[in-house]
Amino acid sequence: MSVKTENTDKVVEEALRQISHIATLPEVTLKIIELVEDPSSTAQDLHNVIQNDPALCSRVLKVVNSSFYGLPGQIASINRAIVLLGLNAVKNIAISASVNKLFRGGELASGFSGRNLWTHSITTAASAKLVAEQLKIGMSDEIFLSGLMHDIGMMVELQFDRHRFIEVIGEVGVNGEGVPSKDMREVERAIFEADHETFGAGICKKWKFPKSLMQVAGHHHEPLALPPDERRLASVVYVAERIAHGVDPSNFRIDLPDVEISSDVLDEIKLSKDAVEKVKEDLSEQLDDVMALMY
Repeated sequence: MSVKTENTDKVVEEALRQISHIATLPEVTLKIIELVEDPSSTAQDLHNVIQNDPALCSRVLKVVNSSFYGLPGQIASINRAIVLLGLNAVKNIAISASVNKLFRGGELASGFSGRNLWTHSITTAASAKLVAEQLKIGMSDEIFLSGLMHDIGMMVELQFDRHRFIEVIGEVGVNGEGVPSKDMREVERAIFEADHETFGAGICKKWKFPKSLMQVAGHHHEPLALPPDERRLASVVYVAERIAHGVDPSNFRIDLPDVEISSDVLDEIKLSKDAVEKVKEDLSEQLDDVMALMY
């Protein structure tokens, strides 16, 4: 659980204030979020917002024509793409394209680079979408974005105080197999007075993301600490993150000293061990396509 000191909230507020010039979503992305959250909005409204952003239009067409979505034929019309994908999916594409820019840069210390974390985030997102499909809960777009954003708090720490973040990475340490020697959240609390879950929930609130995404960013390590009616999404991402490591043992895990999946969390979302194995198989088959989509 993210343990707060008296100073935690102040630390998070100061971090978000200092990095506001960096951690600000582009205007077009903010407009898309606002539009999609308005129940009266239509596909045409969304088309009007993104039609003048060639890079975003290109990414939307790339996604709609990918094998990951499995839609028939080649779609060349942005309007048609929006209708087929749905407004929420297009919103998530815009957010992921914007957030991707924060994850650039070379290795900061042994066991950490922005690219490592982005690859891990994509793998977790794809895994979470597959878990959602197994559970038939019909929130695959929101769950994909939740997986993509779950560790965003680490990037807040990096942008806020690069030297302290590098100190955290060094203190946690990883062995030759990438296994951390200490619990990253405990080290973060000692050095920052807050951990990446708390920073992550803070940036999600700043960006006016849904409460469910804030809860994933803030509780993906211990989802059962949430109230019973608010645990599902964070539990799905908890499971998905560990499945991601099972599919690719080299996958970034500096904040995961233990990658065993809690039976209590599996019981919480009613996911069988057979279903976990099916997700692993499907993720192995789809991962290259997802990576090509998100880079």
